[in-house]
Amino acid sequence: MERLADKVAVVTGGSKGMGRHFVAALVASGVKVACLARPSEEFDTLAGEFGDAVLPVVCDVASSEAVNAAIAQVAAHFGRIDVVVANAAVYHPFAFEAGSDAIVRSHVDINILGVAWLIRAAIPHLRKTKGQVIAISSESVNMPFPMLALYAATKAAVETLCHGLRDELRSDDIRVTILRSGSVKGGSSGKAWSQETVAAFYKKIVETGHASMTGEGATPESMAQALLSVIGLPADIGVDLIEVRAAQVGVPEGAKTAAG
Repeated sequence: MERLADKVAVVTGGSKGMGRHFVAALVASGVKVACLARPSEEFDTLAGEFGDAVLPVVCDVASSEAVNAAIAQVAAHFGRIDVVVANAAVYHPFAFEAGSDAIVRSHVDINILGVAWLIRAAIPHLRKTKGQVIAISSESVNMPFPMLALYAATKAAVETLCHGLRDELRSDDIRVTILRSGSVKGGSSGKAWSQETVAAFYKKIVETGHASMTGEGATPESMAQALLSVIGLPADIGVDLIEVRAAQVGVPEGAKTAAG
C-alpha cells in the first residue's frame, strides 16, 4: 500500500506470535517498525530477519519508565512515530479461585497498564504526524471464556479506554481503533502452559461450547492483513472497532483432542 510507505510503527510484543506477523506484514508494506519486547531467543533474531527496517527495543511494557524510554529511543532513531500497535498481552488460562497474586497482577500490569503507558508516551509524537493508535482486543470481550475471565476483563478495559481516548484525541487528528481478534492459529502463548493447564482449558471450553463458537483458527497472516487494512485507510476515515473472527466452522487446534 502506497499510504504505508515510509511510515514508522511501534509494535509491542512484536518478537513472537501474532506480533511477529504484524511486524513482518508492516515491513513488507514499506513501514519502519520498532519492536518493543522482553528479551528472548525470538527477540534476538529480529535484526537478522528484518535488517534496518526493524529496531528491536528491549522493553517491559508493565514499567512506565521503560515504555517512556523506549518511545523516546524510537523517535530519536526514526525521527517520527505514525502508528502504535498495543499488542503485548498475557494470555494464560487459570481457574480463578486458584489464581496466584502474581498471575492476576501480571494480567493487569501488562494488558491494561502496558497499553496505557504506551499510548500516553506516544501521544506527543502521534500529534505531530496525525497518527494512529491500534489496540488489539479479543472476541472474549463478548463471550468471556472460562479460565480466561480476567483476560477478557482486561481486554474490555482496554476497549473502554480506547472509546474514551477516541473523542479526547480527535481534535489532535489522532485516530484510535480497536482490532478485536478471534482465534488465530500458531499463537505463542500456549507454549508456556503446562500440560495440565492445556488439558483443563480445552476440556472446559469444549464442555461450555466456547470451542465451537470461536471456530477453526484463522491464519496469523490473514489477521495481519486486517491490521494493514486499518492503517492504510485514508486519513479522513476513522475505524472505531473492527472485529475479525475465524470464518471456518470447527474448533481451535488444541480443542480437537479434548473434543475426541
